[in-house]
Amino acid sequence: MKPDDLSERLLDLAARVGKVVDALPETRLGKHIAGQLVRSGTSPAPNYEEACAAESRRDFIHKVRVSLKELRETRCWIKLIMRSELLPEAKMVEIERETNERCKILGQSLVTARRNEDLDKAKRCKPVPK
Repeated sequence: MKPDDLSERLLDLAARVGKVVDALPETRLGKHIAGQLVRSGTSPAPNYEEACAAESRRDFIHKVRVSLKELRETRCWIKLIMRSELLPEAKMVEIERETNERCKILGQSLVTARRNEDLDKAKRCKPVPK
């Protein structure tokens, strides 16, 4: 998957999160979850965009980690919406699946970036033969 493809998928998810937020009931719990979900669900896309423009591999790893953290939080709020029966489960299953999928993609991206960082370190620290 190309970075632009993932950026688009994260933007699509953010738009879907916005629709979920707008559909939540105006109850105390609904309002609380809406506030939390709108923040966590819309931040992975811009954080990933920042990662794509990172100044170093370490910066990239940090920003992808932040994006993944926000996605995981989003997933938790979606599960709470389902468990609390604030919206019909049938309407939430697809966004939960999408969130899980994006978590896996970002998680794998982190694994790859860390492995590449370790390889770079190993190359720099290799003793010079005599």
